[in-house]
Amino acid sequence: MTSAPWNPDWLLPQWPAAPHVRALCTTRAGGVSQPPYDSLNLGTHVGDAAPNVARNRAHLQAALGATPVYLNQVHGAHLLELAPGVAQGMDADGAFTRVPGLACTVMVADCLPILLCDLQGTMVAAVHAGWRGLAGQQRVGVVEQIARHFQAQGSAGGVTEVIAWLGPCIGPQAFEVGDDVRSAFVAHEAQAHTCFQSLPYGKWLADLPALARQRLRSAGVNRVYGNDGSPEWCTVANPARFFSHRRDRVSGRQAACIWLE
Repeated sequence: MTSAPWNPDWLLPQWPAAPHVRALCTTRAGGVSQPPYDSLNLGTHVGDAAPNVARNRAHLQAALGATPVYLNQVHGAHLLELAPGVAQGMDADGAFTRVPGLACTVMVADCLPILLCDLQGTMVAAVHAGWRGLAGQQRVGVVEQIARHFQAQGSAGGVTEVIAWLGPCIGPQAFEVGDDVRSAFVAHEAQAHTCFQSLPYGKWLADLPALARQRLRSAGVNRVYGNDGSPEWCTVANPARFFSHRRDRVSGRQAACIWLE
């Protein structure tokens, strides 16, 4: 890999991606925003001073050596294909590309970022997986949608095996949900019940990374790296490192990016 000005606190996926596939996930470290957005807030929609967000985004772009394409994430399952001239801020909850120099980028502050690529490095993708986007509608969520795009690329002779990396998100000891959330997943896959722990007052603790792994396996993605649900990956439990909307309500956003060199 070529050298790059990564902040030492940022997360670099440990996975067998091709050398020209680059990926990272930012943390709070390395920016100029003031509390409560300290310091590398990349979200323009959370109340932070616009000049600070612009400086933070410029710093990230310089570190990537590629152009991050930001989305207007709406907790759905629509994905955007990135091509030269693509606009910033399009409504989508994920992106994929075959074009070098365009970074598929999702912003999170408790939801789960999923980065994907094929082993040959012909296509990369990033998806924003909150529970709604992961559960989807009529059993089709962001995972199923991105799997279809990789399958289509494979049918054209360009994709072999697909691998995935899960970034930080709200952990299984912090993600309290109602029956509606549990029902949305169990209706899709009966084994999803193993990802929920009952609480004495009628709520559930949900294991979002485990749910994502189930959906990825069902979609044919069997090699999944990164977040295993342990405490160090939890956005809520690590306030010095990660933004968390559920913990703080007023919060910045970190970004997960993947691109082709």
